[in-house]
Amino acid sequence: MLKEVESAEFNELAESGLVLVDFFSTTCGPCKMLAFVLNDVEKAVGEKVKILKVDFDKNSDLTEKYEVKGYPTLILLKDGAEVKRMQGLQQKPAIIKMIEENA
Repeated sequence: MLKEVESAEFNELAESGLVLVDFFSTTCGPCKMLAFVLNDVEKAVGEKVKILKVDFDKNSDLTEKYEVKGYPTLILLKDGAEVKRMQGLQQKPAIIKMIEENA
């Protein structure tokens, strides 16, 4: 599942299971490229992880909570707790490896 969410829905979806959160901005070139990569990652990992997209500019409460300083930032959560973080444009194999290691 690849879904853009706001704070309330995020809190509900991120509290259980494995969740990959993409903090992005609509004006960020690397963020737009990462969206294509995440679509491929979603196809590769299937139901192992929920992928949530959080607009950096619209959800300051979440960016502050997770101390996100720039974008794109990927944060992997397991049952609501952060287990891994990657910053900048990432390649599909690196993202899949991070998910597999924590699944």
